[in-house]
Amino acid sequence: MKIYKIVHPDFKELVDVHVQPELIQDGFEFTEGPVWHARDHCLYFSDIPADTLYRFTEKSGVEVVYHPSGYSNGLTLDSHGDIIACEHRTRAITRYSSTGKHILASTYQGKKLNSPNDLVISKDGTLYFTDPIYGLREGNGGPAEPELNFQGLYSYRNGWSEPYLESRELERPNGVAFSSNPHILYAIDTVKQQVLIFDIDENGHLSGKRVWLELWGAGESRPDGMKFDAQDNLFCTGPQGIWVFRLNGELLGKIKLPLKTANLAFGGEDRKSLFITSSHSLYRLRLKTMGFTPLDLY
Repeated sequence: MKIYKIVHPDFKELVDVHVQPELIQDGFEFTEGPVWHARDHCLYFSDIPADTLYRFTEKSGVEVVYHPSGYSNGLTLDSHGDIIACEHRTRAITRYSSTGKHILASTYQGKKLNSPNDLVISKDGTLYFTDPIYGLREGNGGPAEPELNFQGLYSYRNGWSEPYLESRELERPNGVAFSSNPHILYAIDTVKQQVLIFDIDENGHLSGKRVWLELWGAGESRPDGMKFDAQDNLFCTGPQGIWVFRLNGELLGKIKLPLKTANLAFGGEDRKSLFITSSHSLYRLRLKTMGFTPLDLY
């Protein structure tokens, strides 16, 4: 299989097309939610159907950190370095700290959330998370029935009694990300195969939803997770692997992988390793460009 598709010559400034993705480990059920912990020098990631949260280090390889994990999916870190997780089984956003696991948000207007999927944290500590129905399915945290008649995009801050509904207009909200611009949030609508843009106002709330990109291609895979590098180039999962775009929306190229690719995260000591969760596997790809990790915000 040919790994790289070069659409624009600038793709080779970001990706070394002579380097192949390194398989760290396979044999998982379905990997998701990678996040690099800059203080612990490790990668955390989820295996949703296995109900397990893992850690990868160069010294010890892949180890189980939490089992059960609430069928965790997306992961991020707060300013203390605590893991913040989207959990399907608990239908909640949770924090793992030295005193155990604590539920931050699990209901909206007295009704259970669907199944929090992905999340991102701003420099001021505001969480933005998506809540589609994927985790209500048997094997992904369910079976369970939805109590809400929509699939929302929410914000949440410490101390709030419940999350704030920012948008109910996405058909299947999924990945969320920040570029270097703190006044814009990017969100994926997987069914529509779109990356959307929202403006963030001075109170942290979203408005001005508009379509930025559409990712249509061969195969069953659809856009799921995404990250920006330090130059505001977008690395977004999509049909056949990972699509790389300039901030102006120009497609630079693709990194093709054999199985459905759900998510990715920059990491390593130099932030030039792209960790990729792709179905049964965890990969690492060394890049020319570098990215950011949650703790780099602080």
